[in-house]
Amino acid sequence: MKILDTLKEDAIISELTATDKKGVLEELASPVAKAAGINQEEMVRVLLERERLGSTAIGDGIAIPHGKLKPLASLLMGFGRSHKGVDFEAIDGRPAHLFFLLMAPENSSGAHLQMLARISRLLKDEAFRGRLMTAADRREIYMVIENEDHEF
Repeated sequence: MKILDTLKEDAIISELTATDKKGVLEELASPVAKAAGINQEEMVRVLLERERLGSTAIGDGIAIPHGKLKPLASLLMGFGRSHKGVDFEAIDGRPAHLFFLLMAPENSSGAHLQMLARISRLLKDEAFRGRLMTAADRREIYMVIENEDHEF
């Protein structure tokens, strides 16, 4: 499964305006919930519950907020970028700039974990992270991901 099987271009936010964790989650959830026809508030509640267990910021300016929702039929994904950075309580203490939001059906542990691993692998590449940060707009971010997604 490729990232772009789940991430649609209209769920990419090239510059997040939120300045805190809850705001980022709300902003990321908005286009994903709208496209899937699910309740945004419920999605944000699930994401915040997951964050209370431990931050999904993995360091190096990356956060992968994720959760599971019963009404989903398949994985859903969103992406957001913040040039300014947002304190997401990362293990390295640095702000997060790149956010991949992943929502999964309640019974999809395998697909959910595979996609988390795939995103993590891609984001270990510093050059890839740099290309995401310098992409001009939503379309260019999509193309950067598309180029990397085909290499796996």
